[in-house]
Amino acid sequence: MPIDEFRFRQVMGHFASGVTVVTTEHAGQLFGMTVSSFCSLSLRPPLVLICIDRNVRAHDAIAAAGRYAVNVLEKRQEHLSRRFATPEIDRFTGVAWRTGQLDLPLLDDTLAAFECRLIDALPGGDHTIFVGEVQYAEIREGSPLLYYRRGYHELK
Repeated sequence: MPIDEFRFRQVMGHFASGVTVVTTEHAGQLFGMTVSSFCSLSLRPPLVLICIDRNVRAHDAIAAAGRYAVNVLEKRQEHLSRRFATPEIDRFTGVAWRTGQLDLPLLDDTLAAFECRLIDALPGGDHTIFVGEVQYAEIREGSPLLYYRRGYHELK
């Protein structure tokens, strides 16, 4: 049976995922967006992938910059997920961040962060699958922010 966009979203909502904010810098401008389509791809070499809608501003910035960071949000960072999902605002205003090893913006106090060099970009329907080789990574103690059935949750 064919599946429409509404049903596909509904079914995908039953898959719990962590919440990330993907960031990059290009031509002196910062870009960031909330992303749930993130996963590990390979151990040797260390590869991750993110899936980005072709129509968002960060898409072209990631492609042009050739690098991106994935910030894994901690359970108390729902406000960051909401902020970086809000269109038409300066998403970095009032947000604590620092510059990483690849000159990428890294959000403070996240559970983990990956700094990646873009090695491939593949078409994926209305998205692009960006494959990144992890150059630097860091972790902190804490619990992840989760997204499930259109709402935020935490491990209990």
